[in-house]
Amino acid sequence: MAAKPATVDEYVAALPAETQLVLQDLRARIRRVVPDAEESISYDMLAFRRDGTSFAYVAAWKKHISVYPVPDSNDALNQRIAPYRAGKGTLQFPLTQPIPYELIEEVIELLAGQRQ
Repeated sequence: MAAKPATVDEYVAALPAETQLVLQDLRARIRRVVPDAEESISYDMLAFRRDGTSFAYVAAWKKHISVYPVPDSNDALNQRIAPYRAGKGTLQFPLTQPIPYELIEEVIELLAGQRQ
């Protein structure tokens, strides 16, 4: 069994090349939306923290990228994220389809605001 990644860079480096690119792009977008977000590894996935509190988690899987948790939101956003819901608290974005980065940015921005 491979060692669990201790750093974000180790986590990303262990992924297939195509998934690395998606995750690097997503990380850059998250930093743009929440400039003061800090990255770490928690629960064996990427954790984004602000003021010492995690507000979002991102995990790369074989066939998708997951974002946790699902934010409390309005009906319009709920309709837009509905195709990506995979359980009460998980959004899954298939790697075989274009990643809706703008939608994920909106989700992350909401999550960061809800955890203040």
